[in-house]
Amino acid sequence: MTALDALPVGFTMGDAAGIGPEIIVKLFAAGLPHAALVYGDAGILDAAITQLGLADTLKIELVSGPDQAQGAAGVMPVLNRWRELPADLPAGQLSALAGRGAYEYLCHAIDDAQAGRLRAIVTAPLNKKAMQAGGADYPGHTEILADRSATQHFAMMLVNQDLRVILATIHVPLSQVSALITLDLELQTIRLAQRACIQAGIARPRVAVAGLNPHAGEDGRFGREDIEVIQPAIQQARIEGIDASGPWPGDTVFMRARQGEFDIVVAQYHDQGLIPVKYLGIDQGVNVTVGLPFIRTSVDHGTAFDIAGQGIADPSSLRAAYDLALDMTRYG
Repeated sequence: MTALDALPVGFTMGDAAGIGPEIIVKLFAAGLPHAALVYGDAGILDAAITQLGLADTLKIELVSGPDQAQGAAGVMPVLNRWRELPADLPAGQLSALAGRGAYEYLCHAIDDAQAGRLRAIVTAPLNKKAMQAGGADYPGHTEILADRSATQHFAMMLVNQDLRVILATIHVPLSQVSALITLDLELQTIRLAQRACIQAGIARPRVAVAGLNPHAGEDGRFGREDIEVIQPAIQQARIEGIDASGPWPGDTVFMRARQGEFDIVVAQYHDQGLIPVKYLGIDQGVNVTVGLPFIRTSVDHGTAFDIAGQGIADPSSLRAAYDLALDMTRYG
């Protein structure tokens, strides 16, 4: 066991008006093999415990630091360095308070991870509009994590049982993608893909790079980016010892990866990479931020306001995120 193995995993509650509190409660009630704590609101979590009929199974313990999370069965350690949320906060409705809370919980978890107090961070979903209404103007989790940890080179990766996909660009308009695809960005993303696979225990990763244009540009007929930017980045990556190949047409490369030909696919923009992953189902999907100085995984779904507070939310993606976080910290 390493020193990292002895540290607890930090869950962030996400938006209190969404399904985050419910899926976290269900996960802790089912039992976890490793110590963990929740950065969130004790009152909201306790209400979820009661609403789910788990008061005899799970109790909340207020803690002031991650070192107090001992991993006792039937106990959910909760850490909140922000204000308490109102007990009557309505489920399924956009709230600036809930949005700000989600941001604060995440920031405090990042600070503890940076200080070496957490094994990994696992995040429940936040609502971007609620967070922005609460004064935190970020597109999502990924950008907060990078900004708070002063990380310059990072990427979003989506993982399920069939695919592993990393994105060169994330939350930007499609009209801006071409200008953002530079040799440096492409090469950094390929390097991060290699790093992510090694963290997953793959000794010699096979990195497939998707083309930007239809048919990967078809020798320049449908755009020059694949020839002039993406291909040179792949060549440089191969010089560095990375088993990278492509650019491959985006309409077939994900199928080939699913069939076992590649370990990870570098997608050029958000929907190119996320549509094939989410088409296969989000129950076991995990979102990973690659490049951070700590491990961060997350659910592959949103706050689901339409079912919040009804007790029917599925914690499978959160469990998959937790399990993957443990695996990634084992391999480094």
